Amino acid sequence: MPYLQLDTSRAFSCDEKAAFSSALADCYATHMQMDRRRISVAIRELGPAGLWRIVDDRPVPANLLMCDIRRGRAAAQRDALARALLVVCEARLGLPAERVNIEFTQHTADEMYHPTLGGFGPEWHPPDD
Repeated sequence: MPYLQLDTSRAFSCDEKAAFSSALADCYATHMQMDRRRISVAIRELGPAGLWRIVDDRPVPANLLMCDIRRGRAAAQRDALARALLVVCEARLGLPAERVNIEFTQHTADEMYHPTLGGFGPEWHPPDD
């Protein structure tokens, strides 16, 4: 954990996806104070008619970033992360912030297993200052 999943109506090259994934992981690791090796990123290109949001009574193409994360972070920390993730989406993929929704789903640490990192991760706790 975490698992960051971008659903989008747009299409991107392999290089764009790799650069975006790395930038998204760096952003997440910095804001959430964790090891970036635990982060997985998915980019699902749903096609030009694959994802819509209703704006001013008409459908417009949309994007959704789902963030499956460990529980324990304060709402203010998640808010700061969401704002930073929007910057990455716009800078790396040209996705306007007003067309990217971000949703968080929080899990206990024992709901994600990483064989390479020794199995279940620890619960999140703020670092000691």
